[in-house]
Amino acid sequence: METLKNDVETANELFEKYSQLKKEISKVIIGQEEIIRLVLTAIFCQGHCLLVGVPGLAKTLLINTISSALNLQFKRIQFTPDLMPSDILGSETLDINRNFKFVKGPIFANIILADEINRTPPKTQSALLEAMQEHSVTIAGQIYSLDKPFFVLATQNPIEQEGTYPLPEAQLDRFMFNLKVEYPTYREEVEVVKRTTSQNHTSVQPVLNAEQIISFQRLVRNVPVADNVIEYAVSLVNKTRPHTANASPLATQYLEWGAGPRASQFLVLGAKCNALLNGKYSPDVEDVQSIAKPVLRHRIVRNFKAEAEGITVDEIIDKLL
Repeated sequence: METLKNDVETANELFEKYSQLKKEISKVIIGQEEIIRLVLTAIFCQGHCLLVGVPGLAKTLLINTISSALNLQFKRIQFTPDLMPSDILGSETLDINRNFKFVKGPIFANIILADEINRTPPKTQSALLEAMQEHSVTIAGQIYSLDKPFFVLATQNPIEQEGTYPLPEAQLDRFMFNLKVEYPTYREEVEVVKRTTSQNHTSVQPVLNAEQIISFQRLVRNVPVADNVIEYAVSLVNKTRPHTANASPLATQYLEWGAGPRASQFLVLGAKCNALLNGKYSPDVEDVQSIAKPVLRHRIVRNFKAEAEGITVDEIIDKLL
């Protein structure tokens, strides 16, 4: 009973802190409420995010502002075609006494912004794989643990642009969410221009610290979930797998590949966190539905028929829901 009481108090604290976070972040970021909610959800679920959008939509500013509000160490890595894995992870060098010394790379921070991740070849992209999954890196046979909490937010240019390398499926699957950053509305853009073309500078006050975030991450894992909600999440993922027993006819018609078990796990985890951020102590089916698109859109692959008919991944997910 004591554990339950503590969890309820922590859940109430998370709900209050989330309101404060939104207030602080909105001092700098105009609009983008849905993106902010989902990025914070991923952080509290120990997940990572992939942001897809054209340049100039304040993706870098957004994650920098969130890291300030969370009082976490932030590092930005600009991905380029000539970037090497050692530029991300670090490398061993000879010190003044001719002994090997490991110099840590920018991956050793709490929040990593992998800017334009698809500008660099797959060899360098894969340098993030171990860090994202195991929260550690291996250099010259030595394992180095990363500080907690650890969160990777990668931005990606639309694949149609020249000079890009599509992310391999194994790496895409490491991201909890694939978030589409849209253009601001007319009124939002007017407000953005007003704020950014004057001398006024707004500072963001820290709302949380690393210890509190880790506590909230533990809380998300402790949230009870009804069996019907878990079964709904697993059923939804099974529907995306063409030519299987539980496949939806739509998937068999329009999909080449469906989502794997990691999608089911992230649907349930995300639903738990979404419930907490809305002041509930347990998720329901609506919480699963609210995060289905960002969880599934990078895990299902359209076939030629879907591409030829111009049917998007989001439209397929909508019909599956």
